[in-house]
Amino acid sequence: MLLVIAARLLIPLLIPAYPLPGIIAALVLDAVDQTLFQTFTHLPLDGYQSYDKALDIYYLSIAYISTLRNWTNHFAFQVGRFLFYYRLAGVALFELSGWRVLLFIFPNTFEYFFIWYETVVLWRNPRRLPRAAVVGAAATIWLIIKLPQEFWLHIARLDLTDVLKTALFGAPPETTWGVLFQALPGVFIGAVVASVALIGGLAWLAGRRLPRPESSLSAEARLRSLGGERLRAARVGWAARVFDRDLVEKVGLVSLLVVIFAQALPGGAAISPLPMAVAAALVIILNTGVSHWLARRGVGWRNALGQFIVMTAANLTIAAAFQVLPGARDLDDAAVAFFVLLLSLIVTLFDRFTEIHMARFHRGGESTDERVRL
Repeated sequence: MLLVIAARLLIPLLIPAYPLPGIIAALVLDAVDQTLFQTFTHLPLDGYQSYDKALDIYYLSIAYISTLRNWTNHFAFQVGRFLFYYRLAGVALFELSGWRVLLFIFPNTFEYFFIWYETVVLWRNPRRLPRAAVVGAAATIWLIIKLPQEFWLHIARLDLTDVLKTALFGAPPETTWGVLFQALPGVFIGAVVASVALIGGLAWLAGRRLPRPESSLSAEARLRSLGGERLRAARVGWAARVFDRDLVEKVGLVSLLVVIFAQALPGGAAISPLPMAVAAALVIILNTGVSHWLARRGVGWRNALGQFIVMTAANLTIAAAFQVLPGARDLDDAAVAFFVLLLSLIVTLFDRFTEIHMARFHRGGESTDERVRL
């Protein structure tokens, strides 16, 4: 269990640098973790739904924040932002109410839209994508792919692995895969060999039929057009004001994440979400004030790790100060530490990538590269 949770927390950190492989790895792990738990542990899975949704939102948050760094089509970025926050609001409402239909009403369209965009980037300059193509992709994913999938999972409450156990093996859904493998090892080995052969054949066919990709799986090349002067100017503009729309977005993002994760932690549901969201907002505001104060004095960060360590120390200090205030509720130290680490990671990435986004786009949303070319 600890290995799976650690993987689900660490693998999404690959998404900013390797968007497509990173999110596919996170998606695959999300798909198999319940099977791993059922096969190799005897843990009760009563709280799996909340745990799973919280970690889903975690890696989707990393993916969304990475669009600030990597996406060069501003309209696609705006569509992705809407899809992400729409899902985030739905998951928060689900965690607070337990009403599963909300996950159908607020489908996870952003994930596949992200995969679509990053796949297109491999063969095409995304800045040349027409708006109709972007909207058409989002609508197709929403209506044809995600709504049926969300209905299957959250309204019909059907699990693909349980259906496979019943349809293919005639076994009850509660039968573990380990028991099935011991009973029919040849079937599983044959299925693995056939799957590898199918994937290999499709990859070979795609390599022969598709044109050679124009871009690599790494997103580093997208930053080369942003010179140091442009980034420094963006940092000055970012540090000029503490209270702006970026702060509003950051407060909303982190507050919703804290509420969602609190419901997944043991005993978290007993904590009122409103005070928790307010506390998260206050920490974010104080944290942003510290970050802007340092930036105005010329303090820069060579890498994200150094910034994350400093922000974590600052946030731990702020959290400790809240704990000693008169009337403050005594919270579990492990839960507080977890939330501080989560908050610090999200804020660090958000701040770093917002500067890149500001350097790439002006207020009208047009790429700086496009303005220079025009």
